[in-house]
Amino acid sequence: MWDTLKKIYTHHDLRNKILIVLGILVIFRLLAHIPVPGIDLTELRSFFERNQLFGLLNLFSGGAMRNFSIVMMGVGPYITSSIIFQLLAMIVPSLESLQKEGEYGRQKINQYTRIATVPLALMQSYAMITLLNRQGVIGQWSVFELITMLITMSAGTVLLMWLGELISEKGIGNGISLIITLGIIGGVPTALQQTLVVMDATKIIGIIVFGVIAALVTGLIVFMNEGERQIPVTYARRVRGQRTYGGVDTHLPIKVNIGGVIPIIFALSMMIFPGIIAKFFEQARSPQLAHFAKYVADLFQNNTFYGIVYFLLVIIFTYFYASVVFKPDQIAENLQKQGGFVPGLRPGRETSDYLGTVLYRITFVGAIFLGFIAVLPFVVQAITNVQTLVLGGTGLLIVVSVVIETIRQIKAQLIMRTYDQY
Repeated sequence: MWDTLKKIYTHHDLRNKILIVLGILVIFRLLAHIPVPGIDLTELRSFFERNQLFGLLNLFSGGAMRNFSIVMMGVGPYITSSIIFQLLAMIVPSLESLQKEGEYGRQKINQYTRIATVPLALMQSYAMITLLNRQGVIGQWSVFELITMLITMSAGTVLLMWLGELISEKGIGNGISLIITLGIIGGVPTALQQTLVVMDATKIIGIIVFGVIAALVTGLIVFMNEGERQIPVTYARRVRGQRTYGGVDTHLPIKVNIGGVIPIIFALSMMIFPGIIAKFFEQARSPQLAHFAKYVADLFQNNTFYGIVYFLLVIIFTYFYASVVFKPDQIAENLQKQGGFVPGLRPGRETSDYLGTVLYRITFVGAIFLGFIAVLPFVVQAITNVQTLVLGGTGLLIVVSVVIETIRQIKAQLIMRTYDQY
């Protein structure tokens, strides 16, 4: 490790890139502690501590939502916009053709994503402010105060989006992913402080068990993220004039965790939506509607119900996302056009059926893994009885994935510079 750090220090351009990343991340943490004026932070923090749904949202903002900071919405609207355009690219012919135009198409779709982030940030900011007002956390406001809050919070999201893209362009790693990762890590010190305050002799064993489970889950995440099924592929040898092309043996990798964290994000959005809508109607004038809204809100606060539905949704979305990103028919057709084939199988339909079967089986393992990661906080809290520390499997999966990818990019930069010296 020390040799790697020494090599990073000796290459001034690589060192500068890492310093740029660290500097921008420090700015993000400072922004996360600047609150929007006129908010009772004590009541707001108490609300997030006793509400499971919003506590989970606060986790991804690194405490920025709990502090009602100017960046409380985080990069959530940008992620939502990205997901929307990923789905639209599958059903809108013009976007689908644009996606196939290489770098130009990617830049145009990114531009559309940035533009759509602004109205999404305004809508999500207004929904959050209105909801907190109906829960009695925020008092009444004037029109000017509302406009000020909306502009401030939306500008905070746009600023984070720009900082994330600045990291990707000038630094190392994916800037948006690094901001999300730092937001998750930023909530750890507060959780440790709360644990130490209430810690007694009866909870020491629970904390030790918590640490052991966290280490085992981290190892499992690394193992599953790196796991893949390699399908052998052979390219036929072709002779053109006096030159021979092809005749190469390679493989087609299929990741076990092919969806990454995307299925969990989809499922989380579906799980949060009913609870938030129910909170809106708890103060409805109709007694029947208010009673039904309270029943739904209480139902989604039940850990058993929440965990079962969450687990099933993650499995469903894992299969959905796998079918979207990996299309056996298209891959089999491309292999046939390029003169490639899977040994023992005929090109075309037989290859497509085989790839579909392999995808279905390996996705089952990945879906169960992601489902387990999603409901991990409920399992760990039931085992350890430690309520102040939350082992968020989703957050841990994001952190581990981003750290592995960032380290991989740093090593690639070092190797490239080592070759340049010779």
